[in-house]
Amino acid sequence: MMKFNYFLFLLISMVSFAQKGEFPTEKVDSIVKRIQLPIIPSYEINILQLGAKGDSISNNKFVFDKAMALCKKKNGGTIIVPKGVYKINGPIHFVSNVNLKIEKGAKLKFSDNPQDYPMVFTSWEGTMLYNYSPLIYAYNCSNIAISGDGTIDGEGGKIWKSFKAKEEAGKNRSREMNHNSVPLNDRKFGEGYFLRPQMIQFFNCKNILVENIRIENSPFWCLHLLKSQSITIRGISYKSLNYNNDGIDPEYSRDVLIENVTFNNGDDNVAIKAGRDHEGRANTLTPSENIIIRNCNFKGLHGVVIGSEMSAGVQNVFVENCKTVGYLKRGIYLKTNADRGGFIKNIFVRNIQLDDVEDCLYITANYHGEGSGFQSDISNVCFSDITCNKASESGIVIQGFPNKKIKNISLKNIEIKSAKNALSNENAENVLMTDVFIGKKATVPTAAK
Repeated sequence: MMKFNYFLFLLISMVSFAQKGEFPTEKVDSIVKRIQLPIIPSYEINILQLGAKGDSISNNKFVFDKAMALCKKKNGGTIIVPKGVYKINGPIHFVSNVNLKIEKGAKLKFSDNPQDYPMVFTSWEGTMLYNYSPLIYAYNCSNIAISGDGTIDGEGGKIWKSFKAKEEAGKNRSREMNHNSVPLNDRKFGEGYFLRPQMIQFFNCKNILVENIRIENSPFWCLHLLKSQSITIRGISYKSLNYNNDGIDPEYSRDVLIENVTFNNGDDNVAIKAGRDHEGRANTLTPSENIIIRNCNFKGLHGVVIGSEMSAGVQNVFVENCKTVGYLKRGIYLKTNADRGGFIKNIFVRNIQLDDVEDCLYITANYHGEGSGFQSDISNVCFSDITCNKASESGIVIQGFPNKKIKNISLKNIEIKSAKNALSNENAENVLMTDVFIGKKATVPTAAK
């Protein structure tokens, strides 16, 4: 009973904060305190000791496999990758208690031959299935890290990029399997279906650290946090501009800290997801929740996105002290449609500096106008202390449904200096605006003469 009352108290508190337009700093602090960094044993192995060659030509796949096997035998350790360019014809599969340390001047350069990547249990755009292995893949692991000042290059701009034009049949097949509850063992993709693999995926893992590395040229999503918890992503940077190169995708994941990240992506910087349609709605006990994004530099398509694959629900998201470096299409973007169901609630965004965007703040329950029968609940969203230089389309957009209105939206201390369309507020209730300026601020009228 005490546990139930505690969570009920938290829920009531979050609603109260949203209604008042306040940022729940204590809640953020409690999440950060709960997140655990990985504990790595003292054993170390330098890949040069195992015969690695950083000449950008030799295949080092067997070296990384051997290093992981040695760490498993020792119950964990650090794999050191010194300066050099290491070609790897196939994926790296993690074991528990390992830190892959890529030192300054070192680059992992993965093969772009699809035949090098065997099928593994994974996910693709919100549907669980078997597909090409992510380039770096951890499944059922704990206490794992990727660190150092080196680079991971996914070689995604040639063969993998060509898959985009051929993926439609495979994508539609995966969605039909989702909607028809096809058993997982029958969801086999890989060769002939053209569904590109993620660059890095942590699946059903906990106590994760990704720190300071640079990610370039991913085939698909860059860093996918799938059904994982207690995650710290900090100090990393990107230059990954291929199709669907989302920076970070937490999905069915909780207790996530993303900080001091410099994005430069061909798609969303952070895209928070929670499964798709029928399959996602069947997993409502595993929403994406307790996600903190702070002190980041945004550049790409959208800054922070929730959805559209969010059918298990997304809650307790905190974004603060971020800014753009260059263009974004949309700054903060909450999107779902009538196929999804689920909920988006308790979203807090403050102290954001946007430059040139198409739309500054955008909330829609009718993404692409698709679907029917499963409208989503969107409530308790708080935006505060946000500036934007120019919105070439809309400053603020809120789009609900007549029979499923978006509820409890707080907009406080918002300044959008220029916008083609100032505000579109449709099918929403209890929208509170305090000190919101779109366009030139009105002056105090003078007495008529």
